[in-house]
Amino acid sequence: MKPILGITMGDPSGCGPEITVKAFLHEEMYEKCRPLVVGDAATIERAAREAVKNDSIKVRSVSSVKDCRFEIGTIDVFDLHNVEPLKLKIGQVDAMSGDAAFTSVKKVIELALKKEIDATVTNPLNKEALNASGHHYAGHTEIYAEFCKTKDYSMMLAHGDLRVAHVSTHVSLREACERVKKERVLKVIELAEHICKSLGIKNPKIGVAGLNPHAGEHGMFGREEIEEIIPAINAAKVKGINVEGPVPPDTLFPKAHGGMFDIVVAMYHDQGHIPLKLLGFQYDKNAGTWQTVNGVNITLGLPIIRSSVDHGTAFDRAWQGSANESSLLSAIEYGALLAENRT
Repeated sequence: MKPILGITMGDPSGCGPEITVKAFLHEEMYEKCRPLVVGDAATIERAAREAVKNDSIKVRSVSSVKDCRFEIGTIDVFDLHNVEPLKLKIGQVDAMSGDAAFTSVKKVIELALKKEIDATVTNPLNKEALNASGHHYAGHTEIYAEFCKTKDYSMMLAHGDLRVAHVSTHVSLREACERVKKERVLKVIELAEHICKSLGIKNPKIGVAGLNPHAGEHGMFGREEIEEIIPAINAAKVKGINVEGPVPPDTLFPKAHGGMFDIVVAMYHDQGHIPLKLLGFQYDKNAGTWQTVNGVNITLGLPIIRSSVDHGTAFDRAWQGSANESSLLSAIEYGALLAENRT
């Protein structure tokens, strides 16, 4: 049996409902998984008619996983009735939409922890709307960590064979530098090795980025490499992990893109995000829109599987029929692959 994937609706004011409907139009998705949307059925149906302009696809409201049929041409929605249609503000930051996004995530986590579904896939939420609704989290990763009772976790981004795990993410750059400690770097190296093995890579090679320019140049530009990063790498090698570094980031990422490493450990948010999005996101200035939006966000260290799109709510283009579903399809593919390897 193919794995059951719970796919959150995302912020209903944004592109989540639209790209969800578009993903279900790809029949090959059903070859990889049994998909279930978690959110508001009426909103998904409205997105099919108004945003995607498709009157043929059906939306089924269900109240339990066992009621799903997983039929091509029909979207099963675990219906939370968490959107008031007349109050939906499309393309705007809104507390109701922030709450709807949160309750969808909370439910999909519950279903996964109860093993009613095999993996979770998340559509984008808006952090400002999330906090306006009274749910004070920096993003999806922190919600998952709290409800899964997980302390040691990391964000991984992937585009094709380029993968990046992060030592820190949603903190200031000053705090990110302070978080580069031996114990944390070692933990992320271990998480990076584990996710690669979960993807079927038997002996993954891990490249660790330096924090400072030229990876510190032997202490000339900072001592974090000498005092924290190198000791973490040496400790990982003692554990039998195939790891190299610290490598200056400006050469590490081209090497990883060329196949020298299976995964990179980045020291902070932008160090890892920029090269991934440079490859996966292509903007056409003449068309005034994104031509491709490819990339997957995976949370490492959780007891359940979570993959996600690697983009935001796109309020400026929400519900206009132009949102790109490619990142969601990639997240679904990753979630299905991880679920199959876990079982």
